[in-house]
Amino acid sequence: MSKLFPGILMCLIISTPAWLLGRIFPVIGGPVFGILLGMLIALIKKPKTFDIGVKYTSKKLLQYSVILLGFDMNLYNVIKVGSQSMFVIIFTLSISFLVAFLVGRALKVSQNIAILIGVGTSICGGSAIAATAPIIGAEDEEIANCISTIFLFNVLAVFIFPPLGHLFGLSDNGFGMWAGTAINDTSSVVAAGSSWSSMVGNDVALQFATIVKLTRTLMIVPITLVLAIYISTKATKPQCKQNFSFVKTFPWFVIAFLVAAVVNTFSGIPVEASHYLSNLGKFIIIMAMVAIGVNTNIKKLVLNGHKSIILGLFCWFSVAITSLIVQLVTGLW
Repeated sequence: MSKLFPGILMCLIISTPAWLLGRIFPVIGGPVFGILLGMLIALIKKPKTFDIGVKYTSKKLLQYSVILLGFDMNLYNVIKVGSQSMFVIIFTLSISFLVAFLVGRALKVSQNIAILIGVGTSICGGSAIAATAPIIGAEDEEIANCISTIFLFNVLAVFIFPPLGHLFGLSDNGFGMWAGTAINDTSSVVAAGSSWSSMVGNDVALQFATIVKLTRTLMIVPITLVLAIYISTKATKPQCKQNFSFVKTFPWFVIAFLVAAVVNTFSGIPVEASHYLSNLGKFIIIMAMVAIGVNTNIKKLVLNGHKSIILGLFCWFSVAITSLIVQLVTGLW
């Protein structure tokens, strides 16, 4: 444990201003500031004593943070809105992964980047990337690359979606469904919903978008389990079987995330306590992003970043269009 302490402490110290900046500029968010500050620290030569703790923060603490996010989930609300939104969510998920696969192959990006941008676009931005990265064994540069890409389209969505929603003649619930299913990150969904609500003078769209987004977040569970099975299937091929362990590969932390959601829903835990645990998880994600930034090769990121942005654009556009089409066809508009 003493070997881990220096690196963890460094990430904790750096993540504090990143968290504060994220509170001041929620559209950008703490995780993005964490990566950026981490990248600045990466330019400074550091003693090797930090390496073990930084790696532990970017891998293990990242998994623990996802578990704590489960305390932000109320399954009653998810079930209530899920019956309306699940059809749209399934279509947007399918389209996002299909586009990520096809465009990713055309651009010749790594499989890990295609998967991370696919889950980040279709589920819940940085949280989905945080949950998926350990399962597929993504490198820190790949994670930083994808988080940066998702951030770009989060910011664009906050400014573009509300005026477009008015142009398309969406109802409050229609815009809430669109924002909740087509904007990547929860903070950006809230920002776009707040912008719409300030235009129309009520919070219907904001509340609906937030619950739809939380319903969408639960898709982390089946998607990561499917990915774990896919990875384990590849690993059980003869050339990989010798070093394969299903117990180590299986994403137990995702099961713990689901357990946390069940506990939050049925145990009567005080709202203040559940918010505290969820916010703690979000803070630890910022710590993990700092660690990822510290381990990022900036030159490599700059050289390969443009392909991720193109892939992210295709995924984001396809999800936004699919959500509108499904709503129009099913009468949810």
